[in-house]
Amino acid sequence: MYANGKICYIEIPALDIDRSASFYQAIFGWNVRQRGDGARAFDDTVGAVSGTWVTGRRPMAETGLLVYIMVDNMEVSIKAVIANGGVIVQPVGMDAPEITARFTDPAGNVIGLYQDRGR
Repeated sequence: MYANGKICYIEIPALDIDRSASFYQAIFGWNVRQRGDGARAFDDTVGAVSGTWVTGRRPMAETGLLVYIMVDNMEVSIKAVIANGGVIVQPVGMDAPEITARFTDPAGNVIGLYQDRGR
């Protein structure tokens, strides 16, 4: 798990940390926790990447560096994004043959969804 060059930590801009934490937890099942310093943090579902939500930083509303979150079922994940207040900004099919979509989270960050074609 620990190796030189591994991506290990992400800071996600947020307008409301509780709302963003609830959003990612509801859709992706991330483990949301309190760090020792009191900040809200998360671990992804396999414990390989952790991070936190930060205020006072402009959301990544334009696509530059783009992070994709792996999902088991694209259709179910898109419905969950919408049900939890996210907006689909790129529908499935734009990166064919890859199964991807993009959404904005409660702060307006653009994030990608990725489903392995074998799933």
